[in-house]
Amino acid sequence: MTQTDETRIIPVLDTIVDSIIDRFIQRSVIGKAKYGTDMDRTDLSLKEWLQHSIEEKLDDILYMQRALKEIEKLESDK
Repeated sequence: MTQTDETRIIPVLDTIVDSIIDRFIQRSVIGKAKYGTDMDRTDLSLKEWLQHSIEEKLDDILYMQRALKEIEKLESDK
């Protein structure tokens, strides 16, 4: 496998791993376009990075709770 600063060759592993790699790449492209920066940015302190992570996890908990509520409603409608 070869790599340059602009490209990388990633071996095909399995459909799950491949789909996650693709999603990471898509998120990076979207984030760069939306925020004009990437994860290599240096303007955030470690504390700020951790705060961002906490906020993302809190959002995730809300999404999971919403999905669980929908599943419970579907089960009760049977």
